[in-house]
Amino acid sequence: MEEFRHCYSRLCRESGAEPQETVLQKLQELPRGRLDLATQSLTVDTCRALGKLLQKEALLTELILSDCMLSEEGATLLLQGLCANTIVRFLDLKGNNLQAAGTEALGRLLRQNKSIQSLTLEWNNLGTWEDAFAAFCGALAGNGTLRQLDLRNNQISHKGAEELALALTCNASLQQLDLRWNNIGLLGGRALVNSVPRNRALWRLELAGNNVPGDVLRAVEQAMDRNRERQTTSRENQARTHVLSKEVQHLQEEKSRQFLDLMETIDKQRKEMARTGRASAARVEQLQEALNERHSVINALKAKLQMAEAARALSEQKAQSLGELLAAAEQEQQSLAQRQAKEHRLEQQEAAERESKLLRDLSAANEKNLLLRNQVDELERKVRSRQEQLFLARQELSSVTAELKMRASQAEERLELEKKRSRQSLEDLEQLRAKEVEHVTRHLEDSERAMQERVQRLEASRLSLEEELSRVKAAALSERGQAEEELIKAKNQVRLEEQRLAHLEEQLRLLARARDEAQSACLQQRRTVADAQARASQLGLQAEGLRRRLEELQQELGNKDQEKAAEVSRVRVELQEQNGRLRAELAAQEALREKVAALERRLKVIASDHREALLDRESENASLREKLRLKEAEIARIREEEVQRANLLQNAVLAYVQGSPLRAMSPQK
Repeated sequence: MEEFRHCYSRLCRESGAEPQETVLQKLQELPRGRLDLATQSLTVDTCRALGKLLQKEALLTELILSDCMLSEEGATLLLQGLCANTIVRFLDLKGNNLQAAGTEALGRLLRQNKSIQSLTLEWNNLGTWEDAFAAFCGALAGNGTLRQLDLRNNQISHKGAEELALALTCNASLQQLDLRWNNIGLLGGRALVNSVPRNRALWRLELAGNNVPGDVLRAVEQAMDRNRERQTTSRENQARTHVLSKEVQHLQEEKSRQFLDLMETIDKQRKEMARTGRASAARVEQLQEALNERHSVINALKAKLQMAEAARALSEQKAQSLGELLAAAEQEQQSLAQRQAKEHRLEQQEAAERESKLLRDLSAANEKNLLLRNQVDELERKVRSRQEQLFLARQELSSVTAELKMRASQAEERLELEKKRSRQSLEDLEQLRAKEVEHVTRHLEDSERAMQERVQRLEASRLSLEEELSRVKAAALSERGQAEEELIKAKNQVRLEEQRLAHLEEQLRLLARARDEAQSACLQQRRTVADAQARASQLGLQAEGLRRRLEELQQELGNKDQEKAAEVSRVRVELQEQNGRLRAELAAQEALREKVAALERRLKVIASDHREALLDRESENASLREKLRLKEAEIARIREEEVQRANLLQNAVLAYVQGSPLRAMSPQK
């Protein structure tokens, strides 16, 4: 408050006046938030300085200026400064003999100031200036912050009371009005009584010492009692409404918390769906890899089959070469036989010539004949041995050709069986893959259907979840599109792998052909038969290995089917658990709805009770009005006499007051 004191001194010096010592002393002893200048005679310069300070001062909430002997100009300056103040709540102007200018300044204060709640104007002369007091009442009618007004001993007449009554009909904030020791009279009392029923905020109105009849005072008291009861009921209703609003807010918070929990569960379910989608995608990738492995195995089998076919073609070529060799050996044998026949004919001719020539020498000829016979026998034996060798070679060749044909037929049968088995395994693998893809798509469709049904149920229960559930659907559709795109990518990769494998198979065929040509050019006849037998045995072993591989693949397929069935059962269990949780959440929402409905019914019951109570009070008021009318009808004659007597008494009192020397001393009091 030291700053306030310095500001006051500075403003006084700027206006060319000295600050009042008493005011400076009061400002020095000033408690926080309260300025008490009661019984201090304030000059116009002090009022001007205080008015300027009060426009900016934000610490004062109470201002007491009672019995300060304010002049008209000083009061106007002070009140003009208070018009712009927004902090002062309590203003006391008791005993300052305010007149017309002060009353008009008070009206401007009530019209412009929005913070003053209590105004004390006791022991002033506001009622003697009818026009100024009418302006004051008009400002009071439009004020919405004033709660308490003290107008005791202000010489308010019945006309001023009528102006106050008009102001009370429009004012909705004033709660306490003190009009004791004025000149209101019967007419003013009636005007106030007629205005009170239209003002439900006023619950205290003091009219003692105003020459107001007792019935009017009782009517005012009854109206105040009704207003007090109305305010108590309104406060109770406000308290109940506050309690109910708190309870409804608590329920809304609980509902929002449950909604957040539901959203968290939906997020968890979404994450779980994403996880299952990723797991299914990984499963599809694994199946695709297994399918690729099987394709590679089948391609290897195809390559081996092609190699076996090439070996068979090579064995056929070898058989053809052996047949050609056999034909060449037969031709050679025929040529040898012809050559021997020619030699035999030549020898016979020579023998005949020699017999004709050597008849002379029988002994020599006999010997020569024996020798020749021996030679012939040896030649015949040689021919027979060669014929036997040829026969044995033919038999061996026929047995080898038969065995080769039999092995070739067995190899063809085995190849046919292997082809059939590979085709069957390929068809089974394709069917399994189609079934798995169909099952996965069906599972996705079932899960989407279940989610859509659950979303529809949640939409029926909570319309606010529609947007979030639509987002969930969009996410599921996007995930499904991503899964389809991944499947398409996997298929494209499979096609690329198949093309690459076909290219590799072509290269392998070319290499095998070149190797076969090199081997056919290098190997001999006997090694070809041994190689054919060894290859046949290898083919048998490879066929056995392929059979074992097929059995292992079938076992792996069975294990994968079991794992798939276990995964499907686990997903079904998880879906059932999710359905159970959703049902529990729906039950909780139903319980919350029932609570809200119960609270609404309770509110309706309270409103109906309040309405019935108001109707009862209105009926009681109507009965009391009827009684009042009856009493007024009974005492109408008495009132006319009392009006005459009251007028005479009022005139006498006014004359006495105007002629009394105490009137000049009333401001000091």
